[in-house]
Amino acid sequence: MISLLHCRFSCLNVLRSYHSCSQAPESCPCQFVDDAVSQFNRMLDVHPIPSILEFGKILGSLVKMKHYPTSISLSQLMEFRGIEPNLVTLSILINCFCHLGQISFAFSVLGKILKLGYEPNTITLTTLIKGLCLKGEIKKALDIHDKLVTQGFHLNQVSYGTLINGLCKFGETRAAIHLLRRIEEQLIQPNVVMYNTIIDGLCKDKLLAEACNLYSEMIVKGISPDTVTYNSLIYGFCLVGKLKEATGFLNEMILKRINLNAYTYNILVDAFCKEGQLQEAKTVLAVMMRVGVKPNVVTYNSLMEGYFLVKEVNKANCVFNIMGQTGISNQTDISMIIWDALSHIAVSFYT
Repeated sequence: MISLLHCRFSCLNVLRSYHSCSQAPESCPCQFVDDAVSQFNRMLDVHPIPSILEFGKILGSLVKMKHYPTSISLSQLMEFRGIEPNLVTLSILINCFCHLGQISFAFSVLGKILKLGYEPNTITLTTLIKGLCLKGEIKKALDIHDKLVTQGFHLNQVSYGTLINGLCKFGETRAAIHLLRRIEEQLIQPNVVMYNTIIDGLCKDKLLAEACNLYSEMIVKGISPDTVTYNSLIYGFCLVGKLKEATGFLNEMILKRINLNAYTYNILVDAFCKEGQLQEAKTVLAVMMRVGVKPNVVTYNSLMEGYFLVKEVNKANCVFNIMGQTGISNQTDISMIIWDALSHIAVSFYT
């Protein structure tokens, strides 16, 4: 019979093998899962039985590997063998059911937590709210929120950020703003993630005045706008054709030394190209390269589309050649651009 000391030592080795490849779980060998399951089964036969914490470690590691059904099966096996779950293992079970979209089972586990006399923590409650949001059951998520607050449970910034994200994802931006106003009543400070989510939703809905009001409100409250904030605003103003205002936000980012990435520049390059303003697009590209941000396939595709739009096929071909020289290519996108351009040229030739 395997000793308890050896069992725990083996368990730690299994966990270490997981953490050593946790940066790329999709590339990890299935051997880890097999070892974890085997170790779990061996622990069930050890006398005395190891602490529930040891079982929780393996279950938690399987969840990080996204092996939710395996974690659920092992949890059920553990209880069948008479091992009482604790708040951690039950919370892991809720997390698994939520990721699998089995919300009713997740709430059944919550009922068990309360029946056993445990008080669910904020992470567990946030997981349930996130599960409902992922299923698109936003109203139910808000109802659960209201009940939890009424019953004295505490939620945090992550909980509210999850709710706001769910609301905005399904087009309920107004409700998200209303929730933002309610947050401070719970003595919770709204953060940049909450504001960014709502600003992004407003910009996509072309409600730029309201987005700018929230942007100003952030600054007044001492919440610093970041790259995500500015990217949303730049995208929003480009969406409605206000490229001067969009460029103003880009300049503001540069002045404030806020990190600009390729996505930021690509928004403007694409917008100028779609308007046929190739000179302005090239100016943005020049700034991009001067600060050391490398153009990518999206940048070059936008330029090619722009040149085709103004019927400067030679320059589009030039961009295509530069892409080849720099080793950047996306044949599918390029083929579609060229085909679309040639179609338009053919139509204009015969009309």
